[in-house]
Amino acid sequence: MKPNLIAPNLFSRQLAVLVLASAVGFPVLAQQTQSGTAAQSSPPQATQQPSPSASSSMNTPKEGFWGRVNPWARKKWVKKQTDPINDRLSELDEVNAKNAKDIQDVDSRAQAGIRQAQSTADSANQLATAANTQAQNANGIAQGASGHVDKLNNTVNGLDQYRQVTEAEIKFRGGSPVLSEDARKQLDDLAASVTGQQGYILEVEAHSPLGGSAGIQSSERLAEAVKRYLLTQHEIPVYRMHAVALGNAHSQTDTDDKPVRTSSVHVRLMENSLAAQGATSPNGGAL
Repeated sequence: MKPNLIAPNLFSRQLAVLVLASAVGFPVLAQQTQSGTAAQSSPPQATQQPSPSASSSMNTPKEGFWGRVNPWARKKWVKKQTDPINDRLSELDEVNAKNAKDIQDVDSRAQAGIRQAQSTADSANQLATAANTQAQNANGIAQGASGHVDKLNNTVNGLDQYRQVTEAEIKFRGGSPVLSEDARKQLDDLAASVTGQQGYILEVEAHSPLGGSAGIQSSERLAEAVKRYLLTQHEIPVYRMHAVALGNAHSQTDTDDKPVRTSSVHVRLMENSLAAQGATSPNGGAL
């Protein structure tokens, strides 16, 4: 047995444990002693007024253990810092909303003005189209009236324009106003050529070999005999027969300058130029 060796080893271990416990517990005891001393030396909190630094420290985020910010204190501080920004953003949102509404109102008024202007322009275009149509109609009427006036002018100018169609020489024996068979045949043929026709006249020139008033009276009886036959036998209107008693004188259209030797009536059928074109009189009736 070795009792002397076991006892020293056990003692050494106990001493080491005691030293280690003293090393660990001494700092903790010193910290607790300092905390207690500080607590005893500080006045009661109920009567102590907070200093400006303390009040400012209350507004700043509080740090916890190992220097980390208290999460609850951080949220409050951030909210306090962001509240003015949020208020400003709210104001900007309201301004933007008002501007958007104003823009929408202006756009609505502009669209309404554009629609009204377009409607006015369409109405003006329709009126212009109607006016153009009326102007074209008026122009057509004016052209028609101008053509009608030109036609009337041509009609008026052609009223006294006649051309000779045919003629007949009716001879009388001894100055007697009695129509011979050959004379009636010539007058019948002449009347047949004007049956149903319009716009003609008959020029009747009566001649007598007698001179002076005797010749004129004799030629008048001859002209009346011709007119009477055409009127009674062929219903030639009196207004279409124009007679003149020349006696032994020559008319301006007569190219024969020899003295009148026999009693005769020269009948010329004259046709109006309008009748040849199928025209009517200005009053709407046939010439």
